[in-house]
Amino acid sequence: MTTGILDKVATVEDVRNEVSRIGSMVSDAVDNGVRAAVKAIESGREAAEDAFDNAQRAARRNPLQALGIAFAAGAAMAGLIAWIGSRGR
Repeated sequence: MTTGILDKVATVEDVRNEVSRIGSMVSDAVDNGVRAAVKAIESGREAAEDAFDNAQRAARRNPLQALGIAFAAGAAMAGLIAWIGSRGR
């Protein structure tokens, strides 16, 4: 008669080895997740710096256009805030 895997009695050493193996797998997964998060943060920071540099360059090349865009954005925000404020009454 063959014994199945469920019929085998686990020893304390078997359990200890399995817990150690699972602990290593979890630790590796956490390390991989942290590394991926750090890479994402670094690439996001680089993208933000590039966008900021591009915006500065564009503002220096076309200062009147940049001023007009800033004014329009400010007016739009003021209108939105006024509209939201009037809805609450």
